[in-house]
Amino acid sequence: MPDKRVCLVAGLGNPGDTYAKTRHNAGFMVVDALSEAFSIPVEKKKFEVVYGRGTIKGVDVVLAKPMAYMNRSGPPVQNLSNFYRILCEDILIIYDDIDLAFGRLKINVKGGHGGHKGIKSLIDAFGGDDLPRLRVGVGRSDSGISVSDYVLGRFSDKEKDDLDRIIQTARDAAVTVLCDGITEGMNRFNEKRTMKSSDEG
Repeated sequence: MPDKRVCLVAGLGNPGDTYAKTRHNAGFMVVDALSEAFSIPVEKKKFEVVYGRGTIKGVDVVLAKPMAYMNRSGPPVQNLSNFYRILCEDILIIYDDIDLAFGRLKINVKGGHGGHKGIKSLIDAFGGDDLPRLRVGVGRSDSGISVSDYVLGRFSDKEKDDLDRIIQTARDAAVTVLCDGITEGMNRFNEKRTMKSSDEG
């Protein structure tokens, strides 16, 4: 994404204290980490989005968190991107993914929704799947609870020990995509675990 006019980083999640710090709000957490690291307040409101505009290492960026609930994330993000005339290739969507092990990150140029309702809403709103995305692995439940209950649940105590590091690494991955391009981001972060391997004890 280097040398573009404006880039949009949209983290997915659900609004309100009830959903704060749940697995489904990993995207919000990464946007909050970017906001803090680069002093870009995410406080403006438009199109059911809270957002802020600033620069990250010289790149003009809009940080956004859609507030229309996960399964209706698409229209707010599309409206904001239209307002700023941002191309799909200059958008980075950040979200949780149960198909990635906890602590794994994966950057993709495009792709299907994989059952993720937020991504499905975005694909429907934009009319295609060519949206760059950063997937934050939250793993799957081994306790037999439903997918919905799992992603809307809070991280376990064991996961919380590694969560800050995972979010900070995801923040760094987003910065790499913005400043050095998506190929560099994929090369640096797609095979990298952001927590200690279970093989290490």
